[in-house]
Amino acid sequence: MTFKKSLLASTLVTLFTVTACGGGGSSKKDTPVTPSNTAPTDISISANSVDENVAGAEIGVFSATDANSGDTFTYTVEGELFTVDGSTLMLAEGKQVNFEQATSHKVNVTVTDNGGLSFTKELTIDVNDVLDTYSFASKFEDGSSVSYSGQIARHVLIAELNNYIGSTLKTEVEDDIITSKQDVLDRLNKFFRTTEEQYDNFPITFTSGAKQGFITDISGSHKNLVGKIAGRDEKGQHKAWGNKDVASDAFIGWGTQGTFTPETLVDMFFEQLADNVDYYLTVGNNRVSDTGDTITEFYINTDGTDLKQLIQKFLLMSVAYSQATDDYFGHEAVDVYGNDLTGSKGLLTDNTGAVSGKAYTNLEHQFDEGFGYFGAARDYLEYNDNELAGKVSSDDDGRADWNGKHDSDGDGEIDLTAEFNFGNSVNAAKRDRGTKSNTNPTDYTTDAMSAFLAGRALINDNAGHALTDEQMETLKGYAKDAIDAWENAVAATVVHYINDVSSDLSKLGTDEFSYSNTAKHWSELKGFALGLQFNPYSPLSDQDFATLHGLVGDAPVLTVADVDEYQTKLIQARDIIAAAYSFDAENVTNW
Repeated sequence: MTFKKSLLASTLVTLFTVTACGGGGSSKKDTPVTPSNTAPTDISISANSVDENVAGAEIGVFSATDANSGDTFTYTVEGELFTVDGSTLMLAEGKQVNFEQATSHKVNVTVTDNGGLSFTKELTIDVNDVLDTYSFASKFEDGSSVSYSGQIARHVLIAELNNYIGSTLKTEVEDDIITSKQDVLDRLNKFFRTTEEQYDNFPITFTSGAKQGFITDISGSHKNLVGKIAGRDEKGQHKAWGNKDVASDAFIGWGTQGTFTPETLVDMFFEQLADNVDYYLTVGNNRVSDTGDTITEFYINTDGTDLKQLIQKFLLMSVAYSQATDDYFGHEAVDVYGNDLTGSKGLLTDNTGAVSGKAYTNLEHQFDEGFGYFGAARDYLEYNDNELAGKVSSDDDGRADWNGKHDSDGDGEIDLTAEFNFGNSVNAAKRDRGTKSNTNPTDYTTDAMSAFLAGRALINDNAGHALTDEQMETLKGYAKDAIDAWENAVAATVVHYINDVSSDLSKLGTDEFSYSNTAKHWSELKGFALGLQFNPYSPLSDQDFATLHGLVGDAPVLTVADVDEYQTKLIQARDIIAAAYSFDAENVTNW
């Protein structure tokens, strides 16, 4: 504690003596008196604790003790962690605290009165430990009850397929390892229709530093993507996605309704990619786009579509999103096939005892599997949005060793089942970043993860017992909150790419136009937008979904004469989404 003497501001008070007689009174001016000012003697704060993982959180309001009534005060703090807004102590912009790293922080606060006298005091701010990590102990045996290795295995298959299409395929063609169209199809199906033999010998190559060298190190039992794509799961789905004679069950969004199933659409993308390679092998020349641009990448088509983006984004939605929203977080008693789901799928499964040979109840495991498809690291809330999005390029952005992944247990390796952020969990952070400076910024990452944690905690707290009706309704609410945040992030991503494509097309016919960027952005738009039909609780109606895809089409319009009309349609599509999800207008414009 220190005391600092500064310039003393003085107030002159003039005393007058006034006679009691009316009129003609006389006054006498005495010698001016300078009242003494004394420095503040103490600082208090209305609250001295802050929740961990909340960047820029408000902590408490200062008050000062001072003998001079009527003084006004200003407050300042030392260091970069805290800041002051008026009399309110806050964490500085972008700063957050972590209970696991420090349970309290000290801060030197200085109060200065309007006379310039000041007083400094060290305050201790405690960090509140909140439920911020997806870690739940088993109620039946020692150890964790959390398990979703199969979902991570499928995330890895999608990531490996994307990596193969983006780089390895071209190398194998140039090195004459691939010599035919069938070679390409065989390679692609290794990721999509992975056989048991292929699975048992599947190396992980899409990232460095992983703890798991082979996919069997993640999940020992055979997994593939085709078995879980919408329309292929035998239980739990709200639509069949394959019966084109029944409009309500048909897959929509590419070609005439019911032309494709999710599985055959992937096959069509694979065929196009194989055809592009075959053209190179047989003709030997690079292809030319509809705009006259030379195409050097096999995954870019001549009609303005990008197969790498279409395949990856569509699989994230038709496998991961579909499984999570329609199966594991579903709570309908009967699915589209008439199966009774009570006890076998989703939130209606048993919580009264452990699954045979396992450390968890069926309900715990169903919830874990839904969470696993979101793709978040267990300590997702400890990342900032730049870190989750893999956008750390300087200290101002965040921590370099948290750039999309982090060795949180300090064993020198990245555990893909707990320390890596996949797919849609990353997109949520990207959309939050895009609204950071807006009036009403989004926080889809926190909204989703907080709901996942609360729901899983409720189940875990009651493991060994059936949930009461009230608890079940609460659980459904947590699941809804998590899905809503996830769906909002996906819909916002579609808006983001509509904005990008509109900007790209405004340059059509000029030297600034980029064919590859346009193809990439349009295909990301389309891949995510197709997936919005898989959530049975989506606020986007079937009619609006069909209208949206009618406006977007199956490829971007790339003729100068027609591009203005197409851009108008894209904005109409954006308006449909904005209305359905009640998005903030400023966010929609700037995503």
